[in-house]
Amino acid sequence: MEKLSKTDWWAPLQTAMGPEYWERVAIFLKDVYGHGEVYPALPNVFAALVATPLADVKVVILGQDPYPNPGQAQGLSFSVPADMGLPKSLVNIYRELADDLQAGTPMDGDLHRWADQGVLLLNTVLTVPAHQAGGHAGQIWEPLTDAIISLVAKQAQPTVFILWGKQAQAKRKLIVGEHNLILQAPHPSPLSAYRGFFGSKPFSQTNTFLRDNGVKAINWV
Repeated sequence: MEKLSKTDWWAPLQTAMGPEYWERVAIFLKDVYGHGEVYPALPNVFAALVATPLADVKVVILGQDPYPNPGQAQGLSFSVPADMGLPKSLVNIYRELADDLQAGTPMDGDLHRWADQGVLLLNTVLTVPAHQAGGHAGQIWEPLTDAIISLVAKQAQPTVFILWGKQAQAKRKLIVGEHNLILQAPHPSPLSAYRGFFGSKPFSQTNTFLRDNGVKAINWV
């Protein structure tokens, strides 16, 4: 948590969660990383918050939990290292991006270039046991990530929340404020992308909203 403590998220999240919660997090991390393979690497558990300061957030893309396969999870939702092959969900995201913007697709799956522009790539669960998707769901992370969503929604800056799939859309109730835009679509996984994810045009809608509110658009490519 050392990296997190140096960000502008730390003070409001300490207030929101209280010291007992953070003590529980420290115990949880020591336990799960000490007794098995867990992703992302321990220093990257809070990577989404380190990469995108609270004051800079203008878009939130909400994921579920980290990729459960070796070498993929970076701590940013949907992102993988540049030297990794693209997961199928990210392939579909890039396909929609290219169609939506009539542009090429990014050269690799590392989404830090989005995070650096104010796109918070947040998973609702921040860790996962190797090869066990959803293995840490319901254990400790959801109260924290709910607080993160609420903090962003209450900021004065207009923000776009991109909610793909039912789990992400369940967080809609946390997004208060008429100055925010909520974009919903099915999850980009191969199981659901053809049910309305393709053609949902989240990238162009996001940029139109940002420009209309005097905020610099995202360079998605």
